[in-house]
Amino acid sequence: MEINESAEDYLETILILSKKLPVVRGVDIATEMGFKKSSVSIAMKNLREKGHIVVSDAGYITLTKTGKEIADMIYERHETFRKWLINMGVDETVAAEDACKMEHAISKESFEAIKKSITVG
Repeated sequence: MEINESAEDYLETILILSKKLPVVRGVDIATEMGFKKSSVSIAMKNLREKGHIVVSDAGYITLTKTGKEIADMIYERHETFRKWLINMGVDETVAAEDACKMEHAISKESFEAIKKSITVG
């Protein structure tokens, strides 16, 4: 399944927000990501058309099965890299920023190999 980095970021953000909020709305995503609501609306339309999210009549956004699978994969990569970098002494802010870049650039095969070879707390 081919999906671009921006879509992965949106799906990951929806996942994170769904753990913190009772419902996720476009305005919540815009606030969290620092984007304009209009940009988020376009992205949500694209994600909806690709079957990664469902938007209720009230505007509540939920992940579909495929959307959740992608979000879970990206979130796992992010957290693994973030913790790994922090364990190596990288500043937490830098580790989080670098993890965001690394989570998209690595193949599934390479990520699994790295995950097996590191211990993260």
